[in-house]
Amino acid sequence: MNTADKIKELVQTLNRHRHAYYNLNTPEISDAEYDRMYDQLKKLEKETGIIYSNSPTQTVGYPPVSELEKVPHPHPLLSLDKTKQVEDLCRFCGDHAALLMLKLDGLTVKLTYENGRLAEASTRGDGEIGEDITHNIPAFENVPLAISYKERLVVTGEAFIHRKDFERLNTTLRDKNGEPYKNARNLAAGSVRSLDPENCKGRWVTFLPFNVLEGLDEGENSNSREERLYQLSKLGFGSCPYIPLNPDQISPEYLQLRIQDLKEKAEALDLPIDGMVLIFDDLAYSASCGRTGHHYKDGLAYKFEDETYETILRSIEWTPSRFGELAPVAVFDTVEIDGCSVSRATLHNLTFIRELELVPGCRILVSKRNMIIPHVEENLDRGHYLDAAPAICPCCGAPTELHRKKGEKGRIIETVHCSNPSCESQQLKKFVHFVCRKAMNIEGLSESTLEKFLNLGYLQTFHDIYHLDQHREEIIRLEGFGEKSFDRLWNAIQASRNTTFVRYLVSMDIPMVGRTKSRVLDTVFSGSLDAFRAAATDDYDFTQLEDFGATLNRNIHDWFTDEENLMLWDTLQKEFTFEERKEETTMAKNTEFAGKTIVATGKLENFTRSEINDQILALGAKPGSSVSKKTDYLICGEKAGSKLAKAQALGVTILSEAEFLAMIA
Repeated sequence: MNTADKIKELVQTLNRHRHAYYNLNTPEISDAEYDRMYDQLKKLEKETGIIYSNSPTQTVGYPPVSELEKVPHPHPLLSLDKTKQVEDLCRFCGDHAALLMLKLDGLTVKLTYENGRLAEASTRGDGEIGEDITHNIPAFENVPLAISYKERLVVTGEAFIHRKDFERLNTTLRDKNGEPYKNARNLAAGSVRSLDPENCKGRWVTFLPFNVLEGLDEGENSNSREERLYQLSKLGFGSCPYIPLNPDQISPEYLQLRIQDLKEKAEALDLPIDGMVLIFDDLAYSASCGRTGHHYKDGLAYKFEDETYETILRSIEWTPSRFGELAPVAVFDTVEIDGCSVSRATLHNLTFIRELELVPGCRILVSKRNMIIPHVEENLDRGHYLDAAPAICPCCGAPTELHRKKGEKGRIIETVHCSNPSCESQQLKKFVHFVCRKAMNIEGLSESTLEKFLNLGYLQTFHDIYHLDQHREEIIRLEGFGEKSFDRLWNAIQASRNTTFVRYLVSMDIPMVGRTKSRVLDTVFSGSLDAFRAAATDDYDFTQLEDFGATLNRNIHDWFTDEENLMLWDTLQKEFTFEERKEETTMAKNTEFAGKTIVATGKLENFTRSEINDQILALGAKPGSSVSKKTDYLICGEKAGSKLAKAQALGVTILSEAEFLAMIA
């Protein structure tokens, strides 16, 4: 046993006997034996310079504070990017040595030491500015107040409460609303950020370091993250369990085994965790990886699953879409997920609501699917369901209708629709879509401006946009308008008259026909709107086209059987001049991607979704929206999800964005 561990053991033993003597009135040892151990502890503290925050020799803490002072972080305390795929960890690690470490579920804390004494403790905050919590450190279980290292030392780590300690505390402790704490992380965060150290005292808040920001940079192996963590342990800090990774060993199977080893370690040590962290060992290489505004690029967090958070459902809002379907949205008490405040989530359809038996007032579990999309996972108070379908449209007051359709595996999906095709909300959203960047791209016609023009009667059809000059004098007198603002708007409208097959088709808003499908149709029908119209009004089978299914085929034919749509299609074209379609270049035809189907997934650094599809088309390839046996390549960005797993199962060639760029360079 090293000296630091001996000091820890003496602190724990003496505190146990102090509790038995003062709180339980059942002393277990004599005063002389207690004094002997106490003197031994003082002697070791003096010899080593290590003094723990919960040491019996440190009976005087810091006074309460009136507010938490702000603390700037010169070295920003950013998070790491996340994944749920072990394969991502393998790709990320590459040929570099790394550490696979437990991701503790607590609150990130920074400790700063000057001349061997704790000078400041702060929370992570927003990464740039945290809060001063120095006054609460004496209430922690294991933070060294004094160490033998006399240079400046800045350490980051996690403040947390062991799971069993949380269970014991939660039998009596209550939050500010008089309710039991929902999880150990909330209790730890509230304790650490308390203004009065007495509130933090006795809650067994523990600190484990995971990084050294400044200091310990001398010595033969000072460039090693593992070596610096080892030096911290010699100074009296605890150690967050980790496993060194040799790049020669890395494989998904190997990592799965090591992740299981660390899970078992966390279970044995009663540590609250929500995943793993893979981070490079070479500190110089880590620094060269850089950062985004959100996270450092020298590590990757591996999340076990989507965490759920309990909250209260307050209401269900129904909003008409431009196709008449009423979209249900859950409104609930705000919860913090991955550093974001979440209070709303889509409920998909009436079937989803019925299956979860959702009613306002029930307790629900909320997650962020794939760490991105808020989602209601479960209802904890089932058995009180009342029909949630609104009888009338919340926008226009017209009666609603229930539509039923077959979903996956024959499951019947019920949706609620407004029966009024002239519903103001539907009409407004159709205009918003028509002028959006992907369609006519008319800058200056915002949703609020369109709503104002609709209410004033200036707009009834899309044609009216191109004759707004008839209302020029009235518009320039409106609040927020003037001659210059109208002229800018009119110039944008005039500029939109020069358009393309793709933009025109997108603006028509045929269900499921967006830019990607419009580009395919542009190619198939050589940019001819008349040829496409003839096919759509005849028996042309669109399912013969790549990624065109039976539903999309039906949507196109149904749209062109509507007389109003046909009239719109034919007459609106007179307002435009159509650019000639550019033929495929010889270079595009000769690329190795020519004729291939390429799907992109995840967040790409160099492309938006539309831009990557444009690039794929320019290469003579076909952009796909889903992975199937016909997919030739999958381009993976950050946070790739189920498409990556499906591509791996089907043996599809997977490219990182960097690999794709290198191949087309």
